[in-house]
Amino acid sequence: MDLDLIDDQGQKTATVAGSDALFGHDYNEALIHQVVTAYQANARSGTRAQKGRSEVNKSHRKPWNQKGTGRARAGQANSPLWRGGGKIFPSSPDENFSQKVNRKMYRAGIASILSQLVREQRLSVIDALAMESPKTKLFAHKIKGYGLAGTVLVVTEKLDDNVFLSSRNLPNVLVLETREVDPVSLVRFNHVLLTKGAVMQFEELLG
Repeated sequence: MDLDLIDDQGQKTATVAGSDALFGHDYNEALIHQVVTAYQANARSGTRAQKGRSEVNKSHRKPWNQKGTGRARAGQANSPLWRGGGKIFPSSPDENFSQKVNRKMYRAGIASILSQLVREQRLSVIDALAMESPKTKLFAHKIKGYGLAGTVLVVTEKLDDNVFLSSRNLPNVLVLETREVDPVSLVRFNHVLLTKGAVMQFEELLG
């Protein structure tokens, strides 16, 4: 699989050989959905809490007689049917939202996403990414020079301090190392920009 190698002006200068197993994988929408959903679910923290009927501070006295009032029978004021009563199935702080995804499925999902990005011409490769000094304006000009409109995910083999400091104030640009890339970021951004070293690391990690 040949990947487009672009220069600082966004012009295609050559191609980079990529693994067919990683960048030529078949599109599997169901697998991608499962991987993305599991990643988002695993990021959730079960911090919400609700009270059951035994935890609501209400009187346990029967509100009125069982018969003769014309109203519906009621046993306690903490009934889930009453306003201010406890929940029937309350959420607990130790609720677990995690979903298990096998390693082979996760790798296949990432490969399917990368391959679809290549088919949609949303993935490009550059030689390297470096900044002499931490200047956000210069970094924004560099990204604009690549001709990538919209949001851009930049993946590099090693995150340089100057690159990190230059990019952190740009709302539409995110720079990550190869080992930090997640399926949500790959799907969310309009364009993905890889360095040559990142392509090699992807093949080592997922190949």
